[in-house]
Parts: sequence; structure tokens; C-alpha cells
Amino acid sequence: MGHRELWSWLGATVLGCVLVLFGASRAWVRILEPGVAAPTGAELSPVLTPVALAALAGVVAVLATKGAGRRVVGALVALCGAGAAAGTWTALGGDTVTGLLREQNVLRGAAEFPWEVAPLWPAVTAAGAVLVIAGGIVAIVRGGRWAGMSARYDRGPETGTETGAGGGANGGAGKAHAEVKDDRALWDALDRGDDPTDSR
Repeated sequence: MGHRELWSWLGATVLGCVLVLFGASRAWVRILEPGVAAPTGAELSPVLTPVALAALAGVVAVLATKGAGRRVVGALVALCGAGAAAGTWTALGGDTVTGLLREQNVLRGAAEFPWEVAPLWPAVTAAGAVLVIAGGIVAIVRGGRWAGMSARYDRGPETGTETGAGGGANGGAGKAHAEVKDDRALWDALDRGDDPTDSR
């Protein structure tokens, strides 16, 4: 269950980051003046691309950390999502759009250009921001139960093994299958080339 939840979280959070990045790259307004280029979301709100990339880095950091560190990173991911949501909200302010159009078309000499919102891409970006916020919150609340890449390098206490008539291959195999249920043992089994889902 823990691994399934981790992969579901990973897919949803990465999808949120991708939606923010892709949505920000598209035109967010339609210009009603011929020959005037429509600004993209990233141009209207320069914060969108950096926070989405930071959230992606945070996803990797969640996988590489555990415990309190994972919760801290989860909080940072949620903050990145909140930044994307705030950037989406402020990007479509009338002053923001008009000011950018003036800067980009200063040589045309027009004080204002008629425009209207193209709602699809701001909505896509906002949906991505919500997914990133949710991913950060889930990492804070549930992240402690997930396996992480760092678990591969954590060695537990050394345990002795018994060999003898009663502790042969059957006893060792039964113990190995019991340990495979632990997250750390799953990584060890994969390193050995074993299939931890094989119950034979």
C-alpha cells in the first residue's frame, strides 16, 4: 500500500508541475489589435516557471529524504504550489496585462490595446498549482510512511545467521520472504536481483 500511495503521489505532483510549466508557456490573453503578440503566462507572471521547477526539485528531494526532512521538503513543495496559484491570480490583473503590452509594443505608440482573457491556459495552470499544493500537504501528512531512496543506503544492525540441520535453505528462504515486506528489505532484494513480489 505504501509503494502504491508513493507512486500515486509522485505522478499527481509531477503532473501538477508539468501543467504549471506548460500552461505558463501558452498565451493567456487574446489581443484584439492585429499584429500584436499575445503575452504568455510566464511573461505576465515570471514567478510561474521558477516555482514549478523548484517543486519538481522538491519531488526528487522528498524521495531522497525521510522523517522530519521529508516533511520540511513537503512544506516547501506546498509553498511552491501556493506561489504558482498566487502568480496565476495576479497575472491576469488589468494593470499587469496593459503594462506588459505597453512595454512590448512601445514603438507602436498606442497607449492601450484591446484584449480579453483566454481562460483555458490560466485554468490549466491553476489546476497544476492545486495539485502541487495538495502534493506538498500529502507529503507532510503521509510522507513518513513511504520508502525513500535513502533507505537503500541505511544499514540496520548486523544479525547473525544460523546454519545447520534445522536452519537450512527452507528456514533461510522463509526469513528472507518475511524481511522483504519491509521497505528496506525490498531495496536489498532488488539489489540482489530478486523479485520481492515472487511468493514462490
